[in-house]
Amino acid sequence: MAELRIEQWWLKLPTVHKQWFRENLNADVVDPDAAAAVYEAGGPDLKEATLPEEDWEFIETQSEFVD
Repeated sequence: MAELRIEQWWLKLPTVHKQWFRENLNADVVDPDAAAAVYEAGGPDLKEATLPEEDWEFIETQSEFVD
């Protein structure tokens, strides 16, 4: 399976796991359940890795309130 870009897999990620990423921005270690959900949604394998900086920036931007 080809790995999707965050813009694609983030939409498929369950809310509970999106919340984990929002509450743990730039985490060095990803919660195993959140990592599994990312992989199931088509994202990278995060069992022994974390997201790249640009993906963390995407999550932070998606979490900001719009005026």
